[in-house]
Amino acid sequence: MTNDQAAHRLTVVGAGVMGTGITTMALGHGVPVLLVDVDRAVLDRARTAISQQLRHAQLMGALPADRAVGELTTSLSVRDAAEATAVVEAITELPEAKAAVLGEVSSVVRPGTPLISNTSGIPIAEMAEWVRRPDELVGTHFMNPPYLITMVEVIQGPRTGAATMAAVTALLAALDRKAVVVRDAPGFVTSRLLHPMINAAARIVGEGTATVEAVDTLMQGCLGHPTGPLRTADLIGIDNLVDSLTVLHKRTGDEACRPCPLLLDKVRAGELGRKSGRGFYDYGKALS
Repeated sequence: MTNDQAAHRLTVVGAGVMGTGITTMALGHGVPVLLVDVDRAVLDRARTAISQQLRHAQLMGALPADRAVGELTTSLSVRDAAEATAVVEAITELPEAKAAVLGEVSSVVRPGTPLISNTSGIPIAEMAEWVRRPDELVGTHFMNPPYLITMVEVIQGPRTGAATMAAVTALLAALDRKAVVVRDAPGFVTSRLLHPMINAAARIVGEGTATVEAVDTLMQGCLGHPTGPLRTADLIGIDNLVDSLTVLHKRTGDEACRPCPLLLDKVRAGELGRKSGRGFYDYGKALS
């Protein structure tokens, strides 16, 4: 472990798809991680998923060869984050849930500890009302899978302090990530562009204009989208996508962000994408 990695003790709150992916990225770069969730079974599944993702990242050449993997510990209590040098909140995109978690974390960590919300759409200015020291709150939007995608959208809220921005930039540098800083707004840049596009693609399928495969093939071959919007929806998690679109619609009034009927139908049917084994495509079985 280099001095850059030794300086960091990361806590990740939320052991879902993004929380496990962020944990994998940090561990693979030699940073120790405390992973917190309210459900022991979820933590156990996350530990298995992280082991699989570390092997995948190594096979893809996405991890530095000269660093030992960081130590993973798990906990059911946010209070165990007291000694963290930074905390990443990576729970579902529901304002009430994020408010509860960020408020509790803020009361536990030492002053000066960056609180990093991995959010896809809730403005940082809004979340700043939920924490004790708003200058310590900053937004990030890691793309999935975060252990393979090296660019990270970083959202500086109107009350985010310079010390927090410097600390987050240093953490991302230690993780070999490129930070692109943007200003605060609902959906920021990536979600504001990507999520309405996926919604439109699903609407086209729902209206019978084209099949799922046709939409993705055309977007790949004609417009250069690397995977197609509906495969991307399956990777994001269709429930997460609906939550994010709902946040965007409520805060912008943009009808393009109102979740279309097909997305809502899939959530009701439990067809959430790769994590459930079926979404727009069939993956055979749910991912661990």
